[in-house]
Amino acid sequence: MKQLSCIFIFLLILGVTTAQNQSKTVNPEKAGFSSERLARVDSFLSREVALGHIPNAVTYVYRHGKLVHNKAFGWKNIERKEPVLLSSIYRNASQTKAITSVGLMMLYEKGAFLLDDPISKYIPEFKNPVILDKINDADSTFTSHPAKKEITIRQLLSHSSGIPYGNKVFEKAQIPGVNSLKPLKIADVVKKIAKLPLNHEPGEGFTYGLNTDVLGYLIEVLSGMPLDVYFRTQLLDPLEMYDSYFYLPKEKENRLVTLYAQDKENGILYMSPHESNQTYPVAGAKTYFSGGAGLVGPIGDYANFCSMLLNKGNFKGKQLISPKTVELMTRNQIGEYEVWDRKEKFGLGFELITEKRAAVNLSSVGAYGWGGMYATSYVIDPVEHMILLIYTNAYPLQNQIGEKFKVLVYQAINIEK
Repeated sequence: MKQLSCIFIFLLILGVTTAQNQSKTVNPEKAGFSSERLARVDSFLSREVALGHIPNAVTYVYRHGKLVHNKAFGWKNIERKEPVLLSSIYRNASQTKAITSVGLMMLYEKGAFLLDDPISKYIPEFKNPVILDKINDADSTFTSHPAKKEITIRQLLSHSSGIPYGNKVFEKAQIPGVNSLKPLKIADVVKKIAKLPLNHEPGEGFTYGLNTDVLGYLIEVLSGMPLDVYFRTQLLDPLEMYDSYFYLPKEKENRLVTLYAQDKENGILYMSPHESNQTYPVAGAKTYFSGGAGLVGPIGDYANFCSMLLNKGNFKGKQLISPKTVELMTRNQIGEYEVWDRKEKFGLGFELITEKRAAVNLSSVGAYGWGGMYATSYVIDPVEHMILLIYTNAYPLQNQIGEKFKVLVYQAINIEK
């Protein structure tokens, strides 16, 4: 009983903190939500923080041009009891992939390449790929056979090339998974990836992997710019994503949330001991621009990116990519294959909600999005004209906060606008 009383008091304190840490939003009814039902988001996230299931959460819900939920819950650092803020900076990890994909498609619109071009046309090291047969666990040597065809740019965008995220062969070759504190360059890493075996024939499966890191280097080859400069000039500044970076400037380092970890569902959170995951945006050589996982930034920055896509490539009157390109990127590009066991398809940079998937949850057919390994996620829903994002940073995190948040948002839709 005493424990419940303490939790209740803590929830009250947290509620006050949260109320002081939210942006200006409109009455949810103006965007077709029930205020009462949308308030379930607040009670759920406050409770999850109070119980120690998550360190923090920030939200962003936007529908029919109106922002209805944008709040922060919990702690940037639990040990120091530093409240998280809407301006707090999170590790985006694989949410970087969508930005890289859009950045590449901007070059596609300029005639720099065709989607079915072999990647070896621009990065010759990818000529003559091989398919993995077997790995010798004792020494990480492998056997392989020649692939029947080459990897195309379309296959890299749709994760159907056969390039994995890692195995003992990749570990032996010292290929970074998501980040690195070492003085690496993406060009050197990608050229090493090019010589490693594929999991399957290009185009004959869905294998989530380092495809988008390859595309980040392709952007450098085609544009003649380092990836961080290309992002800043072509995407981040035009989208007013002024706090998004591969590596944070000194004056913004204190806004980075602490990374936590959790070993089992509802287990105790502890500060992640993984040095690179914890510190890469503020430490190390700061030379490795991972197009697949490297960006950090606040939720509002990424919401601008999502808003641009929802508005068919337009952001505040600037047409960054064409509506037809957005349409192409959100079509199924993997044919009969599916994203793991999710009953979903994949486009050019995005997971796509299919009829099969929408039949088992509250999503709309045609919605698309993805997430990051540190427990960030986003959905862009053209049917509801809505974007929703939720951020926390913990890895591993055993609680399905992102999926539960989506349910809480969709169940609150009250009126068709």
